[in-house]
Amino acid sequence: MTYQTILAVLRGENDMDRVVKRAVSLAARHESHLIGLHAEPSVNISFAAPLEIPDTTVFDMEQAKTIDRVTSIREGFVSRCEAEGISYEWRPIKSMSGDSAVSAVSSARCSDLIVAQQEGPGNDDDYDDLEALVFDSGRPVMFVPYIAKEAKPIKRALIAWNDTRESARAAFDAMPLLMAAENVEILTVDAQNNAEQSAPTAGAEIATALTRHGVNVTLNSQSSAGIPVAAVIENRVSDMQADLLVMGAFSHSRLREFLFGGVTDTVLKSMPCLTLMSR
Repeated sequence: MTYQTILAVLRGENDMDRVVKRAVSLAARHESHLIGLHAEPSVNISFAAPLEIPDTTVFDMEQAKTIDRVTSIREGFVSRCEAEGISYEWRPIKSMSGDSAVSAVSSARCSDLIVAQQEGPGNDDDYDDLEALVFDSGRPVMFVPYIAKEAKPIKRALIAWNDTRESARAAFDAMPLLMAAENVEILTVDAQNNAEQSAPTAGAEIATALTRHGVNVTLNSQSSAGIPVAAVIENRVSDMQADLLVMGAFSHSRLREFLFGGVTDTVLKSMPCLTLMSR
């Protein structure tokens, strides 16, 4: 079980290095074909001088900046791919929005895994664009924290399990990574007794399923005790020094997440480690 096609969403020069490092590392490990995607606006803002005479000098300068930026991102991507000897493809796109996350949705639907950087602080407008990758692509998205420096091997992984369709999707989408990890913990928070399980053994069935794939799994059931569930998850990530967090995204409606917040929203903004989300 492996990832045959990986899509690296390169939104700009600031995130290019982190995303490419992780994507190339994954592609090399899984012998994947790596697509590097970057989008620019198809229609540039018009610049005008007094009396509405177009200022072609300013326009030309902006065009030159765009060409320089695309060239820099492409060269950074290609050089790392060739250094690792992996199969790769450069995919520049022009779109009305010019946002690589939104423009990547079509390509993402034909990929096994998407790699993108978590949005940095102070960029809330772009946060919604990254959210579209998870919500609209139908594919797993691996977010690289903006504080990440190196593409460390994934040795310890934490699965945030709440027995939903989304968490099940995430667990199996992450299978190639979980199989390669040394330790994988399934964390349940505030699990309930029901006809199918007792609270202390919540997650036992998914643990058994993963074990059949050769994953080294342990169970951990915790009570939030009034602490936000996202904080419980992030504390556990810190305690076990997890390299990867695996979780379902938007188990509640998107509107509810927007109005009241939620685990997905919190993790997307704080992101303690490499995080794979599926919906």
